[in-house]
Amino acid sequence: MAKNQVFEAAETYLGTKATVSTERVKASKSHDHKKLSFNIDRGEEVSDDFEGITVKWKLICIQEDGSRIRHNDMYTSSVSEIRSYELTFHKKHKNTIFDSYFPYVMEIAKQIKQGNMAIKILSTEHGCWSHEPVKFNHPMSFNTLAIDIELRREIMNDLDNFVKAKEFYRRTGKAWQRGYLLYGPPGTGKSSLIAAMANYLNYDIFDLDLTDVGDNKSLKQLIIGMSNRSILVIEDIDCTINLQNREEDENEEVVDNGYNKMTLSGLLNAVDGLWSCCGEEHIIVVTTNHKERLDPALLRPGRMDKQIHLSYCNFSAFKQLVINYLCITQHELFEKIELLLGEVQVTPAEIAEELTKDVDATECLQDLIKSLQAKKIMKEEIKNEENIKEEHELGSYEARTLTRTPTRTPDMTLTRTRRRHQRGFRPGLRGGHRTRTRRHS
Repeated sequence: MAKNQVFEAAETYLGTKATVSTERVKASKSHDHKKLSFNIDRGEEVSDDFEGITVKWKLICIQEDGSRIRHNDMYTSSVSEIRSYELTFHKKHKNTIFDSYFPYVMEIAKQIKQGNMAIKILSTEHGCWSHEPVKFNHPMSFNTLAIDIELRREIMNDLDNFVKAKEFYRRTGKAWQRGYLLYGPPGTGKSSLIAAMANYLNYDIFDLDLTDVGDNKSLKQLIIGMSNRSILVIEDIDCTINLQNREEDENEEVVDNGYNKMTLSGLLNAVDGLWSCCGEEHIIVVTTNHKERLDPALLRPGRMDKQIHLSYCNFSAFKQLVINYLCITQHELFEKIELLLGEVQVTPAEIAEELTKDVDATECLQDLIKSLQAKKIMKEEIKNEENIKEEHELGSYEARTLTRTPTRTPDMTLTRTRRRHQRGFRPGLRGGHRTRTRRHS
């Protein structure tokens, strides 16, 4: 028998009122829920106010005998219980209750369910999503994410706008999904940002391993199998399989991926083709360490709508790391560290490694300064070596040029002219020709 969605919504909605206005409540918790759920007990009444209208809910339970069922050559009687909610209100408010209150209860119940559902992460197994999803317990959130504070605020606002844009996508005829490209050096927080996004939206994660996808058809089946309100993650897309760049020379040898027959065209169609409309509230996140290796067709708006560069650690991200690891917000060494961060390139992961030492905050920050200074010295040495090498190459080039092209001095020109006059040559008056004169005796 199909479930009554109105009954389930009322049960969820009234669970938030049960602990306040009833004498008896029922508590429960399933594996998929984060928190306890409360329900009113049979015979209990709950009052609610909506736009100045007072309504009363009451749980009615009726037991009745079912049909006789044969089991192991014996007949047994089954007893079933019919549960329903009785809603009482003044009849003059009937239109308001039907047109506004019921939709309100349905929407609030939906939000409660979405907020209470534990996040799950699914991976591919033999070309299909795993049948036993794993509970996602990653603690990362935007409150602890070590990225630039302005970038963090920009991403959160973008996610908020996406969640609220259902009517916009429907009105413009677009699939309700959004693509994000996260790129930057290793250790800059790409995976941590994905975890923060999932926890912020309470979306399930579908981790797609392209090496486990047989062909384009299998990829489409995976896209269809995603639930609503979920994030499709393709990490290190440039390292998994070699998708031929369409701008490369067509005469080049086609890359052989062995078992995997998926093509770039198939991936593009799955991301924003007709099959992408089979679900709602989908977010696609692609990560790479080398953006320049990706086909431009994958990066255009509509596929990767927002490109987020996660670069080396700046002072804003450093302060968040210090809060996370050392539980401090100010220190006298901060100014020196800020200057060093502007001179060297270091990832948040490298700084986090320095901050995990089992020492006090001052000693930990002093060790970090030593590490940054060592990076600065190394950077200067590399730069000096490059300058010396460049000067040496330039000097060698000039020497070769001087050897191959000897120069003529004014003295050499004058000597040649005298010799010509001694042999009886002199410049002609027309056309630059020389004439020979005879010496008279």
